[in-house]
Amino acid sequence: MSQHTRRQFLQRMAALSGMGSAAPLGLSLSALTEAAAQSAGNGSYRALVCIVLNGGNDAFNTVLATDAESWEHYNTHRKPVDGSTGIALPAPGVAANSAAARTDPARLGGVLPINHQGRSVHAGRTFALHPALPHVQSLHEAGRIAILANVGPLTRPTTKADFASATASKPAKLFSHNDQQSTWQSFHAEGADKGWGGLMGDRLMGSNGSGRPVSEAGIIQRSFTCMSPGSASVWLAGQMVLPYQSSTTGILGLGSGGKVYGSSTLHSSVAAIMGKLQPDGSQPVPARNLLHGDHQKVVQRALQASDLLSTSLASGGVAPWATPSGSGNYNAYNDDLLKYTSTIDGTLKTNHLAMQLQMVARLIATNTAASLGITRQLFMVSLGGFDTHDDQIRNHGERLAQLNHAMAYFDAVLGSMPTGDMRAQVTTFTMSEFGRTFTSNGDGTDHGWGGHQFIMGGAVNGTEVYGTFPTYSSADSSGAFSSPDQIQNGSLIPSTAVEQYAYTLGRWMGVSQTDLNAILPNLGQFNSDVHDLGFMKT
Repeated sequence: MSQHTRRQFLQRMAALSGMGSAAPLGLSLSALTEAAAQSAGNGSYRALVCIVLNGGNDAFNTVLATDAESWEHYNTHRKPVDGSTGIALPAPGVAANSAAARTDPARLGGVLPINHQGRSVHAGRTFALHPALPHVQSLHEAGRIAILANVGPLTRPTTKADFASATASKPAKLFSHNDQQSTWQSFHAEGADKGWGGLMGDRLMGSNGSGRPVSEAGIIQRSFTCMSPGSASVWLAGQMVLPYQSSTTGILGLGSGGKVYGSSTLHSSVAAIMGKLQPDGSQPVPARNLLHGDHQKVVQRALQASDLLSTSLASGGVAPWATPSGSGNYNAYNDDLLKYTSTIDGTLKTNHLAMQLQMVARLIATNTAASLGITRQLFMVSLGGFDTHDDQIRNHGERLAQLNHAMAYFDAVLGSMPTGDMRAQVTTFTMSEFGRTFTSNGDGTDHGWGGHQFIMGGAVNGTEVYGTFPTYSSADSSGAFSSPDQIQNGSLIPSTAVEQYAYTLGRWMGVSQTDLNAILPNLGQFNSDVHDLGFMKT
């Protein structure tokens, strides 16, 4: 094994230095490099927070076109004529019927109209949101949420003829959950090990920890460039940076004070295990010493990072992210601030997405309170349950109620942070591996392609629908759709690429044009005039 290959291996091992249940403490590969990274610009803090809607969110029932022609086509395919309830949502203004069955759209009430600024591409179109999204509606009208229409993985601008062609370039393994989740996050099918969030983190982490001599040139702080309060995925992994994972309520500590899990013996054992990875005696002595030093640094920095974050972490039971606990024994699961109203039975239920965002807020606050000097961060949270092949009205409404509550909660928390309003410094956006079919399979929908996404924050040019909203049509007797945007079962061909979405967010974060060209492999296939989609303020 070459010295270069061995060092790469050791770097990856650093990410798993906690072993076993501590594996979520994957440390940034910046802990093994002194290489200079891109400056974050003027030094002011900015963060991206990615909300992953796992399962493939039904865009047709999330953001709806309600102009007369679109509404007619929508009802043709989602409101059956056989007397069954179907999955077509009621028109704007229809009152919710709490006595209706949980599978009946009437129980949810009418869709919620939203304004838009009248971009020429949407002349004559009107739009609305799912009835479980009233807070999202309010935030959109307040200018802090924008909608990006019909975005998805593309290798180049694609037409229906391209889709039908066996030779035209298209993303690999369309309609597959795992592959499209990976493609959204990394531009490659399942098996990729680097995502565009992590690659942006590689370029931005150089300024994190600058002027803060807690560790060697701020290296420990760079471990906190990409973070996830829960399970992390490929989106946060870069060449040098890997996601630092916590739980939703605290830091999964590797150890502190010369101990691992409270044991000095285990601390020594971990160091010894890492020492076993050194090259054998046949290797040149300088190489052996160099690599052995790397092992020691890995363990030392893992412990330093755990110490720094666990001792500095902002308390969970304080405002604005929690209802203060007078007893001092805060339990997030009992906090009504973290509960949403169920569309199924009207009760308050713990919102695990809000809990993840609470932890994100605490981590952001920790940066300021501990003077860590971190200027750029990327976070990932997730909400599952969007694979609505059946019982869609009940299940999709419940998931969107959670998203609605969590986004409003996070907006309110960021607006009242200890250091002041941070909504302009934090941009939250959604992604989901694909949209779903326009047609119904009876009481649900199947896998599609393009879908609509939300972008939230004070730096967002809100109250608008960006991209190009698709044209709907109805299938003919052979099942073919006349709309240029719809393919089999009415699924959408994306009109905007994930690369354009990522480019717009990356430019706001301060990633250079040159680096974005390198990170986003298909960006050059799209006209440079539409790389920046316009939903972020300059």
